[in-house]
Formats: sequence, structure tokens, C-alpha cells
Amino acid sequence: MEKIKLNFINKSADVNNSSVVIFQQNVAEDFGETAIAWIVIQNCGRLDNHPFIYPMQFNVCASDSYGNYTPQQIASKGEAFEMIKDSSGDILRKSSTPATSPNEVEIRNNLASGAINANCYRDGKLFAAKTGLAPGQKAVFEFQPKIFIGVVSQVEEGDVMSSAIISQINTEINLFGITSADIVMTGGGTGKESEPFNFTLENINQ
Repeated sequence: MEKIKLNFINKSADVNNSSVVIFQQNVAEDFGETAIAWIVIQNCGRLDNHPFIYPMQFNVCASDSYGNYTPQQIASKGEAFEMIKDSSGDILRKSSTPATSPNEVEIRNNLASGAINANCYRDGKLFAAKTGLAPGQKAVFEFQPKIFIGVVSQVEEGDVMSSAIISQINTEINLFGITSADIVMTGGGTGKESEPFNFTLENINQ
């Protein structure tokens, strides 16, 4: 299974044209610190839908203190990448030394000087990063096939979300063993009739 086909459907009573954010958590680090808004669904009216894809594989790249970005490379569990300086400049290459854990992906700063950022992309969109890695430091990434989804305001794709925003989002959706499904949002409304937003998986194919 290379990718999971998902379809967000708005069946809520929302009257505020709320945005919906989807993100992942790097389980190799402490939960709840920060997360990056992977997908932000905007202007999705009642009964509208928004299809998207969750690829099982993700890509990595590094950016250096000069603002340069390396080409994205497919990362597999257990692999490690290292930022080095060669005759052309700073490059990211696959390391001959694997990651410490077979479930993790590592990005190491092996430059003599200068910090780097380690970036992870899924379906071409940034969904995880570790910034300010000094020489000799490394970033460690591990992701389970789970997404978090919730209603937010003033968040754009690629934004780093604070722990305050993350703490408001408590819906975790497990995609393990799924090939396609609908994510249906209900709830919302005004006044005494309003209900909390709720997200459920429907029409699940395994």
C-alpha cells in the first residue's frame, strides 16, 4: 500500500467558515511541543468535500544557514542522511551508517560550521521539521499512520503551531490498514444548539 485516499466531508452546522487543520506528530520526540500544519482546508462549505492523499512514504531535505535547500529524497525507515560540504557546497546525502532505530529516520549535521534545518514532506507539503541543528547534532523522525484533525483559525499550511493550538485539537484518526475512507465533520452551529465539532471515519476500505 503506497498511499491512502481520504476525503474530507463537511456535514457540520458551522456558520463561521472555519478552517480545518490536519497534522502529524513526530513520535520520536516529546508529544505536544510543536507541530506543523500539513493540510489546511479552507472555505469548504456545508456538504462540500475535499479529497487528499496520505502517501505512506515521505521525503526529506535540509536547508542551511545560507537559505539553501537540498533536493528532496525519499526516506525509508532506518535510513540516515547527513549534511556535508563537498566541492560544490553543502549537500545532503544518504549516510552509510543507518539510523539508531530501525523505525526512525535521522538527519545529521556533519558540517564543520553552520546550523541546518531538517524538513519532512508528505505529498509535497511540509509536515515536520527540526530547526537550528548545530554541527554534530541530528534530528530524529518517526511517524505512525495517524493524523490529528481539528478546527482552527488563522493557521496556514506549513505554519508551526504552538502547544496552545495543539492542545485544542484532540481528534486522532488511525489510518492503519486503511486504503481509503471519508472523514466526516459534524457538530457546530450557533447558540444553545451548537455542538462540539466531531470527526469520524466512514466508508472505510481496507
